[in-house]
Amino acid sequence: MSTIEQRVEEIKEDLDFFEDELQKYEYIIDLGKKLEEFDEKDKIPENIVHGCTSQVWLTHKQKDGKLYFYGTSDAIIVKGLVYMILKIFSDSTIQELKDIDMDIVHELKLSEVITPNRQSGVIGMMKKIKEYALNA
Repeated sequence: MSTIEQRVEEIKEDLDFFEDELQKYEYIIDLGKKLEEFDEKDKIPENIVHGCTSQVWLTHKQKDGKLYFYGTSDAIIVKGLVYMILKIFSDSTIQELKDIDMDIVHELKLSEVITPNRQSGVIGMMKKIKEYALNA
């Protein structure tokens, strides 16, 4: 099983593979197409991520002391960002998630690819994940 740091490293390597910002942008959009279908009944106010320009929903399930996250967005690029966040943080222990203290935007060098508004959306997703862990 990989740690959060290892999963961040994997995504960072994938992004670093691309020469220019447009290629990275297209790659992130492609990742969004891999998102699991999000249940319409979960598109409720308490699952909305604040700080995003577009609408983002994030839910979770708890199983065997771990949290698994599910999410979607109404914006195509943001779906890719949601996918990356879910891939990094799902299947982590509650303690790992409580202890997490990283600037994911900085770690993945997302500021080179996405607007400040999108960056604050990613930060919003992080806050929501942290909130779920603290309340678990």
